[in-house]
Amino acid sequence: MKFKNHIVFVALFSLIFGNSIKESYENVSLNIIEKSLMDSTAYNRLAYICDTFGPRLSGSKNLEKAIDWILKEMKNDGFSNVQGERVKVPVWIRGEESATLLKPFYKELSILGLGGSVGTRRGGITAEVLVVNDWEELEIVGDNAKGKIVLFNAPFVSYGKTVGYRYSGASAAAKQGAVASMIRSIGPWSMNTPHTGVMAYKENIHKIPHVALTMEDAMMLRRIQDRGDKIIVKMSMDAKMVADRWSRNVVGEIKGSEYPDEIIVLGGHIDSWDVGQGAQDDGGGCIAAWEAVRIIKELDLKPKRTIRCVLWTNEENGGKGNKAYRDMHKDELDKHVLAIESDGGVFSPKGFGFSGSESAKLIVEKIHELMKPIGAHTISDGGRAADVTPLNDEGIPVMSLKVDGSKYFWYHHTNADTFDKIDFNEFNRCVAAMAIMAYVVADMDERLPR
Repeated sequence: MKFKNHIVFVALFSLIFGNSIKESYENVSLNIIEKSLMDSTAYNRLAYICDTFGPRLSGSKNLEKAIDWILKEMKNDGFSNVQGERVKVPVWIRGEESATLLKPFYKELSILGLGGSVGTRRGGITAEVLVVNDWEELEIVGDNAKGKIVLFNAPFVSYGKTVGYRYSGASAAAKQGAVASMIRSIGPWSMNTPHTGVMAYKENIHKIPHVALTMEDAMMLRRIQDRGDKIIVKMSMDAKMVADRWSRNVVGEIKGSEYPDEIIVLGGHIDSWDVGQGAQDDGGGCIAAWEAVRIIKELDLKPKRTIRCVLWTNEENGGKGNKAYRDMHKDELDKHVLAIESDGGVFSPKGFGFSGSESAKLIVEKIHELMKPIGAHTISDGGRAADVTPLNDEGIPVMSLKVDGSKYFWYHHTNADTFDKIDFNEFNRCVAAMAIMAYVVADMDERLPR
């Protein structure tokens, strides 16, 4: 009987609250959509960041110059409490790198060292290559790995399932006596574009150089091995870690009109890898969050709660920024109502993933209906993304913008992640979706429940 009453309550609540949201916010949401789709400010700002500062790896001058510019522009936009909150970040320097196939024929291989990898000794490493498709094959043929370069030719299944070869492959190969390791780049498609990304070493296992090879070359080397031919490669890397350096999280906000101490966070990560321009990952997400707040302000909307734009630093190779934000704002975390992140590219938006209470999900589900005109009205479970996860761990509901990700891993962590991959209309619909969600949650009479 209780179960039946619960179903009735949920249905009634959904109907009443849903109608209330539609009546209260339909017009303003349409105004946000119209403004977002017509305005070129965000598109031009993303182009400027990409073309003026380039890739923004933690610890680099590129990143800090980009942050300086963003802080200045946020102040010009009239945001409140604009500041760069200092964060100490790890610093990895790529240096020069190369890999050359010597046998069975000569070929310069396209590689990218993986973030955190050690370099080779002076003069590089020349060794035979042993190709394996997965962990199990390495265990089977492990005795043959000693003194060789192990190549993990693991096909892309999904990022979550395949990325382990990038993250842990070096130590697995070193445990079998390998002198270096390579991976088939983590992605579903390639035009000779290797993918970088963070890796790590296990304690008490010898550190060996670790690089990503293009999908094309990795598959070719597997075919050569299957024919019984010997593969010899020379690898050279100057990669190294240096002392930590100071960076900053960017923070700017518009103050709430009635409950200024209650906060909705909207953001992405401003750092990127040191290749390409970090346009999709995650310059677009950062500028979309910033623009969402700017449009709310420009439309002279006055949400009851504060909307805070946070651009986290060091997501790619350390996650220091999100933890620093949590720690610096420890005293006000109980006043954080919702945190929204965009870190999956700014392709056509589909809606949001959500992690929080069932009662809160019912509310954001109804807010989604306001986004039907831009096709972003699908809610799903799973709002935890890298930079909002520490906040969710503190009990704060979190959301992650979901987009059509069919092409995201074509460009992810490659030299191809450049501004020309940004579609004006898709990008601006991402802006509209984030602005509507943030504004409605910030302006509702009742606080989103935990």
